[in-house]
Amino acid sequence: MASTVEGGDTALLPEFPRGPLDAYRARASFSWKELALFTEGEGMLRFKKTIFSALENDPLFARSPGADLSLEKYRELNFLRCKRIFEYDFLSVEDMFKSPLKVPALIQCLGMYDSSLAAKYLLHSLVFGSAVYSSGSERHLTYIQKIFRMEIFGCFALTELSHGSNTKAIRTTAHYDPATEEFIIHSPDFEAAKFWVGNMGKTATHAVVFAKLCVPGDQCHGLHPFIVQIRDPKTLLPMPGVMVGDIGKKLGQNGLDNGFAMFHKVRVPRQSLLNRMGDVTPEGTYVSPFKDVRQRFGASLGSLSSGRVSIVSLAILNLKLAVAIALRFSATRRQFGPTEEEEIPVLEYPMQQWRLLPYLAAVYALDHFSKSLFLDLVELQRGLASGDRSARQAELGREIHALASASKPLASWTTQQGIQECREACGGHGYLAMNRLGVLRDDNDPNCTYEGDNNILLQQTSNYLLGLLAHQVHDGACFRSPLKSVDFLDAYPGILDQKFEVSSVADCLDSAAYKWLVCYLLRETYQKLNQEKRSGSSDFEARNKCQVSHGRPLALAFVELTVVQRFHEHVHQPSVPPSLRAVLGRLSALYALWSLSRHAALLYRGGYFSGEQAGEVLESAVLALCSQLKDDAVALVDVIAPPDFVLDSPIGRADGELYKNLWGAVLQESKVLERASWWPEFSVNKPVIGSLKSKL
Repeated sequence: MASTVEGGDTALLPEFPRGPLDAYRARASFSWKELALFTEGEGMLRFKKTIFSALENDPLFARSPGADLSLEKYRELNFLRCKRIFEYDFLSVEDMFKSPLKVPALIQCLGMYDSSLAAKYLLHSLVFGSAVYSSGSERHLTYIQKIFRMEIFGCFALTELSHGSNTKAIRTTAHYDPATEEFIIHSPDFEAAKFWVGNMGKTATHAVVFAKLCVPGDQCHGLHPFIVQIRDPKTLLPMPGVMVGDIGKKLGQNGLDNGFAMFHKVRVPRQSLLNRMGDVTPEGTYVSPFKDVRQRFGASLGSLSSGRVSIVSLAILNLKLAVAIALRFSATRRQFGPTEEEEIPVLEYPMQQWRLLPYLAAVYALDHFSKSLFLDLVELQRGLASGDRSARQAELGREIHALASASKPLASWTTQQGIQECREACGGHGYLAMNRLGVLRDDNDPNCTYEGDNNILLQQTSNYLLGLLAHQVHDGACFRSPLKSVDFLDAYPGILDQKFEVSSVADCLDSAAYKWLVCYLLRETYQKLNQEKRSGSSDFEARNKCQVSHGRPLALAFVELTVVQRFHEHVHQPSVPPSLRAVLGRLSALYALWSLSRHAALLYRGGYFSGEQAGEVLESAVLALCSQLKDDAVALVDVIAPPDFVLDSPIGRADGELYKNLWGAVLQESKVLERASWWPEFSVNKPVIGSLKSKL
């Protein structure tokens, strides 16, 4: 890989323009090009470059500084851009199967340009498309080609006006009529209207609608997905019996048309049922390949995890952009110094390092985790498609569901907190809309809610872990899972006997403390749950009383440990080039210790920490790693930052000309350059104006 860089492949990884960032780039302990090749691979870098170049050179994607589009215009433009992405055919169906990691790569490229565009593309091609592929059967394969040719445009309709997270209370029904071999899709009242559905507001022609499947004799078999046409593809007018519309302006992602739909006895063919998990015969008999209801439930959970796994990637791309902007700003913004004559970059201050560098480490750790989890999801979906009905396949679905349910909260909350820190770390300039941090904050915000409220989702993960412990207590079962995320719990009693016994930073760099924390929280949550039940609480009441101080931190600690372990294994594998081992090792250690430090109170409460030294060692380790990574920060950003056109932030541009870029953008947005002839400095200094105009 290194030879490719040394060979002068500047077309793939061109040199950055010379400027104020040169000093930090020269001090980096590694080659940013070598790290980019190791992290992504040459093929993926070329794939991303193709996408970014297409966006930058296509007038449809031209940036319009200062232009506030109306809601209607923004959504129309976003749809046209989404359509153009399919025309470019960056990623064919065949490529998706051959190189699955190109899927999240494309989503990240689009999201770095505009989150609304990524969400629109994602909901149509992956969420809608994945639901058809993984929940349907051979009779539904014709829809896949239509999806990628945009002959139809799709959405995923699960949430209703009165119910979201509580899917068991979804009230849309699908009654089977054997006389006509049709399902009758019906919304009993307005509270059962499908709501918040992305793409449904203006553009979707088809929806995967989740409804309670009922067969003659009033036998209902729970939620099942159906493909329902909601609009005419040629006119976009609603189909008979369908009332569909847009729910209005949101706090962010307003290029995405979220909508509602009600169904009044809409008849669809029997074949509209996505029948991977269950089917209905022409005569009206319900059949399922899963004899074990638990297996069927596990398989269906896995197939519904694709949206949550995708949101992890969407959240991380927002954090990548924010960290890139804030660290380039911090490396060029000079304030104060050891003498009145000398000002130093704010990145030199330990406080600024402590505020930002852990989020840089989080980007690398979470990005690797999201890719690995996506590949796990691909494995699950391939098993579903091949008809795998094994116990392992069902257990894989449950494990992925547990990991996705906790990683979405972890990624979206880390990004939420990180963007805010980046905004504040850029001072007043970070509050200027043109520098994009506010947009990133608003566009990331829904990641905390859609596809499941974060706090509700964490209960799914804690329930998964509690179920495993109960199985072990009552049946003597071993802790085993297909992805091995819970296998360490087999040593559960012995781990709980451990204490923190280190005296240096180097001693902190293993996952023993995190494993203890998960075991401790699992034991405490299990005991609290049983105590509440013995006190007379129902299972429902007992679980609710366990969430705040027990179940919630248990789920977060479990997924943090999984992220830490996967990233640690990745950066310590033999294939890591020697020149990259030190910086990657520091990133891994910083993310692990920074994340662990936020649980210090629990570590003390449970007795793993005692005395002042434990907390001091942890704090010192985090600060020391920040200091060691400070000179590498700009080069690490260079690996993850998109081209300036995509980053779209004057204070975050790759040349580091902070004040020139910001001043020029302000003049352009305020239209001063067009009417500055009255000011002598501008009327005399024509070359300055010309230079600014050409630069912008």
